[in-house]
Amino acid sequence: MIFLPRPLTIPRRSLRWLLAPLACLLVVAPTYAMPQELTLSQKVVNMELRLESEYETYFGEDLAEVTQPPEEIATTLARIADETGTSPAVLWAIPRTDHLHLVLITPNGEPIVRDLYDVPRDLLDKTTEQFHRHISRPTGRAYMPAARKLHDWLIGTYEEEFLAPAGIDTLLVCSGDGLRGLALSALHDGQQFLVEKYSLTSIPAFNLIDTSYDPIEPGNLLAMGASEFTDLAPLPAVPVELSNIAWQLRTAEGRDRIWQGRSLLNQSFTLDNFNTLLGRQSYDIVHLATHAEFKPGRPDNSYIQLWDQRLTLEEMSNLNWQLPNLELLVLSACETAVGDSNAELGFAGLALRAGVKSAVASLWDVSDAGTLALMSEFYHQIPNSVTKAEALRQAQLNLLRDNTQAVDLSRLQKSDGAINNTDVLSTDSLSHPFYWAGFSMISSPW
Repeated sequence: MIFLPRPLTIPRRSLRWLLAPLACLLVVAPTYAMPQELTLSQKVVNMELRLESEYETYFGEDLAEVTQPPEEIATTLARIADETGTSPAVLWAIPRTDHLHLVLITPNGEPIVRDLYDVPRDLLDKTTEQFHRHISRPTGRAYMPAARKLHDWLIGTYEEEFLAPAGIDTLLVCSGDGLRGLALSALHDGQQFLVEKYSLTSIPAFNLIDTSYDPIEPGNLLAMGASEFTDLAPLPAVPVELSNIAWQLRTAEGRDRIWQGRSLLNQSFTLDNFNTLLGRQSYDIVHLATHAEFKPGRPDNSYIQLWDQRLTLEEMSNLNWQLPNLELLVLSACETAVGDSNAELGFAGLALRAGVKSAVASLWDVSDAGTLALMSEFYHQIPNSVTKAEALRQAQLNLLRDNTQAVDLSRLQKSDGAINNTDVLSTDSLSHPFYWAGFSMISSPW
């Protein structure tokens, strides 16, 4: 007799129990979707948030409340273009390990992304180091090969196809770690320096700058400085610089009102006097002609030298700044540890820390003669320029072209009328970028 196996029978309740997990999978599975790729707009917003976070971490406080997406940034640029008659664009340049990440936004335009995989971080760092080392010396053209490479990577990527057709004349450059200390104005296309084509400003992030525009009108100037120091090199041109910049503003033509100014020099340039004057009235421009350094490490390592003490970057926000009236803070004798990310964060975040709309400072220790000439030209241009960035550009162009009209270095005199060390305070030419390219507009160009 042959016995056939009995068919396997499973109780209905048990069958339901065995099939239940499968049923759940069939029902639940469709609810699990692959993560959606971020839109280009979201990527730009995230890039801005990361940049903001770097400064917030460095300064230890929240800095931004609103994050504009690229669509709003493009609209803001179009509004400012209408108000100023200029054509601004924002360029983000973010070094990454294996490539250079670039994003450009023009008025009413969409983000234009370029990733340069032939420019890895190590190559970029090497090129920027060579550029800075040669540009911060007053002779020779050894800076040129690096200046051309950097121009090709940062500007040439967009110039012919996007910048020129849009008539862009103002560039707001937001740089990542390693590029914040770049002397943008001295980049070169083989025919011209970048400053010959654009007004330039370095911004920490677009959402961290003041995007309002008010024409430059006569107001109040507070000019302070020191020419003598205990343990630092003297700055013999400072007395002339302070008097000359005030004179340039007061004698500007075509205005119903004139600039008013206060000045403190040497022993009067103390923290107590500084703070008292700041609290007594509002100033449109504060000009500090003294040594300042942006050094590695925390913000309290970087400082501005007063007569009686050092004012650290960390302490700047504690001063009696009369905001939002203060349009411009100028440091005319700075030096920055280019190549150190914290020092560059301090430099690029100078306006943020002071709470001012715009700042001007230098990346390297410019000569006394170069500083005096550049600052005199800058203040000569301010009353007749649409934007502060354009005033700085015109000043730099005048030095580049040996056309310094605001100060005669060959006849430079002290306030007492005696001829002052012409071998120290004058030079045959100030056209070399060492004398003008180190000065940078920081934050808002407007």
